[in-house]
Amino acid sequence: MVKSNATNSKIVAPKKPKTGLNPMQEIKVEKITLNIGTGKDQVLLEKAQKLLNTITGVSSVRTVTQKRIAAWGLRPGLPIGVKVTLRKDKALALIPRMLYAKDMKLATNNFDDNGNVSFGMKEYIDIKDARYDPDIGSMGLQCSITLSRPGLRIKIRKVLKRIVPIHHRVSKTDAVKFMKENFGAILASEEED
Repeated sequence: MVKSNATNSKIVAPKKPKTGLNPMQEIKVEKITLNIGTGKDQVLLEKAQKLLNTITGVSSVRTVTQKRIAAWGLRPGLPIGVKVTLRKDKALALIPRMLYAKDMKLATNNFDDNGNVSFGMKEYIDIKDARYDPDIGSMGLQCSITLSRPGLRIKIRKVLKRIVPIHHRVSKTDAVKFMKENFGAILASEEED
């Protein structure tokens, strides 16, 4: 049996290319949520559910009311909308299609202070590769993109919850920069200049 001299040799890990950014500071897309609010009309609710299923290829979920609002004729448990949430690769594939519907232009008020990007479109036929369906008709939807950094789990875990430090949250300027660099989004205010 031959003994190796492994105890005296150093094992060096391969060097990773330096990006200049701490890996915990890198921003990623956590999820994208598409939402259609229909109100009490159940026929419109069925059409909205069919629309989201055709756009995403994933089955959608009905949203129901939590409170009673007599002036609007709402009671608890009444379905009033449809939503679908996509994560990881499916979300990354859908974002360019949604931005294409907005001509890659986003306003500064589409970004909030917590790393969320939210915008609406008046007609679904503006979405890339979406075809008009006469059964559905003309319908709009709301798109919300949630951005986050690694380590957000400390805020949502069950044991030892903590507050995410301010310097680790995704700010409005970080979100704008991320959308410009990764998806080619244009701010409407910059286009006017």
